[in-house]
This record gives sequence, structure tokens and C-alpha cells, in this order.
Amino acid sequence: MNLLKRVFLFLATNIAIILVVTVLIFILERYFGVQVTPNLSNGYGSLFLFALIFGFAGSFLSLAISRWMAKRAYNIQLLSESRLMDYDSKTQMVYTTIANIAKQNGISMPEVGVYESEDPNAFATGPSKNRSLVAVSTGLLQSMTAAEIEGVIAHEMSHILNGDMVTMTLLQGVLNTFVIFFARIIGEIIDKTILKNDEGHGWGYFLSVMILEIVFGILASLVLMAFSRHREYRADEGSSRLVGKDKMILALKRLQHVVASREIVDDGKLTALKIHSEKGFMTLFMSHPDLGDRIKNLENNYQI
Repeated sequence: MNLLKRVFLFLATNIAIILVVTVLIFILERYFGVQVTPNLSNGYGSLFLFALIFGFAGSFLSLAISRWMAKRAYNIQLLSESRLMDYDSKTQMVYTTIANIAKQNGISMPEVGVYESEDPNAFATGPSKNRSLVAVSTGLLQSMTAAEIEGVIAHEMSHILNGDMVTMTLLQGVLNTFVIFFARIIGEIIDKTILKNDEGHGWGYFLSVMILEIVFGILASLVLMAFSRHREYRADEGSSRLVGKDKMILALKRLQHVVASREIVDDGKLTALKIHSEKGFMTLFMSHPDLGDRIKNLENNYQI
């Protein structure tokens, strides 16, 4: 999948949630007479509370069901400790590496799974450190050495240990709050001043709000992606502390080789390594830094 399509899918998912809520509110207010949006004549406090509730609700709902969604989206086959000897050596190593890191850091054993994909990829998700999931692709197991896989697994475990899923959810909630809040303030101004509507929220108000939510949602994603890239550097550094810097560097160089040798087949669901080599403006929308920059950061002892 090309860069533009990946960017579009990411933006569309979060913005779609906000737009669906907006449409439902419009239907309730327009056709059922249920006043959901606070009246600005009472001040901005009630509107901000409204935006806060709806802004965080979607983010935390997504976090709460993240493991369930991931397992179904990828058709992940969970590994079982009781059947460990039935798996190949690399799959066994994935499970034991995760178990060792979890035990050393005092967290519950994450669910561990494998899913079918040609792409060398892995991801971690879950609502908390003690309710998490780490999944790897068959492509990763086939294309990487044991040392490289260990570096990737430690990277994903660092995301869990750092609480990155919760942190990103909180940031997404804050951004959603401001998107909803300012879209409705400006929509109110357009409705009353430009469209001269004094009989409640009409079509002009809700169309304005929806357009503004799309625009503000795209701008908010720049903040979220910048923070995500920062967390990727920290996860690389966490991997180097857990299993050694050389293993993470080897893994990143292997991914560079994959990028150079073939176009990655990306299904656009929950990819975590986000392998890409594009430069320029569109990298502002990427959740992961350039592979070369990540390697340089490790080689320079985290100076980026």
C-alpha cells in the first residue's frame, strides 16, 4: 500500500468516529428535538465539557477493545505455553523472549500471537501493561534471524513497558476534545453571522462543523504523529537496554534491505513498524521515523 493510502486510512479512522457522532447528534436534534449540543449562550464551559466527554469516549473505547480488534483484524493465532514444543525454534524464541522480559519487569505475561503476512512486521497493543498483546507476522519470522527478531520483540515490549498505548490514547482524547470544541464554536459563528440562522442549529451549522472537524482532525494528526515518532525512538532505545543495541540495529538494517529489495505489501490495519523510506512533507503524517534516522539514533547513543 502506498504512503498516501496509509495516511488516508489513518486519518479517516479517527475522523470518521467524530463525524459519526456529529451525524447522530444532528439527527437527534433536528428530527427528535433532543438538545445534545450545549447552548453557547450559557458560556463555553458546558461546550468544553461536552467536547471533553465525546473526545475521550471514542479514544478509550478503541483502547479497551484494541486486543479484540487486533486479533480479529489479523486473524491472529495465539501461542500457548503448553504447546510451546510444537512450534518452530523462532516462534519458541518469540514466546520465551516476551516471557523473560515480562518477568524481569514485573508485568503480566502478554498474549502472544502469530498472523499470516508476507511483510516483516510486529505490533503491541492492549489497554494496559498487564492486559497486552504482542503479535508477529510470518514474514518477520521467515525473513529475520533470531537476533533480529529478538530486537524487534524487545522494541514492542518497550512500548508496553513505557505505557505508550495509554499515552497515545490520552493525547488523542485531548486532540479530539479541541477538534470538537473549536469546530462547534466556529460553526456557531458561521450559522449565526453568515447564514443568519436564529432558529437553532440548522443544516448550515452541522455541515460547517463536519467540514471543520475534518480540517482540524488532519491538523491534529500532525501533533499525534510527531509524538508517535518520538515514542518510536524511545522504544528503540528500550530495546537496546533490554537485549542490546546491536540486535535492534541489525533488525532495522534488515528492514532497510527489505524496503530496498521489494515493495512492502501493507494491509493497512494495525501495522506497527510502518516500514517506509519516503522523504519530504508527507513524512509529517507518518507514525514512525525514517529507518535510517532510527539506526543513526542508536549508533550515536540516542542523540537525535
